[in-house]
Order: sequence, then structure tokens, then C-alpha cells
Amino acid sequence: MSSQSEQSPVLTAIFERRSVRQFTDAPVDRKRVMEAVRAASWAPSGLNNQPWRFALISDPKLKDDLAGLTRYASSLRGAALLVAVFMDKESSYDYVKDCQAIGACIENLLLALHTQGLGATWVGEILKNKEKVVELLGLPERLELMAIVIVGEPAHRNQSSHRRPVEELIVLDK
Repeated sequence: MSSQSEQSPVLTAIFERRSVRQFTDAPVDRKRVMEAVRAASWAPSGLNNQPWRFALISDPKLKDDLAGLTRYASSLRGAALLVAVFMDKESSYDYVKDCQAIGACIENLLLALHTQGLGATWVGEILKNKEKVVELLGLPERLELMAIVIVGEPAHRNQSSHRRPVEELIVLDK
């Protein structure tokens, strides 16, 4: 693998991005958030159906109510912004492909937030209460929660991670 200084900005962002769960009290700049959401919307989707929809939540009461629906409550409360990502079932044509597309959308969102200096984490555990989230937000039933991404100014940047060697992950190479 080439040194990081020789890598493309995309590869650098992929290798440097970490899940951030602790934030400062600073609000996040809406322009940076909207640029990240725009990047998320450029994920690939089957038939270009773009099944993703977003709810941007910064209201403290609403964040607190949503926090009560997950065991990661302190992370949701501590974030400046929650980005709830939904599948619009009326735009869906193949559930599995649309879930995959939304996964790509969320990854685009995470990478775009990272490259703009914001911290974020993908929270999927709240899906156990996905119907309650839709109801709490007053959204139509055609929207199915796929994840909540917590966003904020990172309190620190000392997150670490590791990955298995890629050779352990390849099951066939011929």
C-alpha cells in the first residue's frame, strides 16, 4: 500500500474516519451539514431511485425524546445534530438493493462530515424502535428508519480502530 501522503483524498478520508461519540457544546454549521447531506444524496442507487430521505434534528426536547429510544442515549443527547435517515418505501423497488443504497448514502454522509472536520457516528441500535421514531417525528408511515447519524464538533480526535488483514477477508482469489 502506498504511503498516506500519496493516497487520494478519498482513500485518506476512508482510512482516517472514526466514529465520534463525544462532542463539544458548539453548534454545527448548517452549510457544512447541508453539503454533507448533498454528498449523501449522490450515493448510487438501483434505477437511480434515490430512496433516502433525511430528518435534521437539533431541537433539544426532540433529541431527548429520541435518546429515550436507544441505549446510546448520552451520545444522542450530546450531539449537536441528529440526522435520521429513512427509506421512502414509495420510492423503493427492491428492498435489499435499496437498503444497500442507503448504506452507501450513510457512508457518503459520514465521509463528508469527516472531511469537513465534524465528528459523527452511525447509530443502528435505535432500529428496534423505528416505528416509534417515525411516530415521534410525525412523519408518514411510508418512511422507514434506516439509521440515525449523530453529528457534532468532536471533543477530541483520539479514537482508534483496527481491521483484520485484508488477506483474512478474501474467501476466493483465482
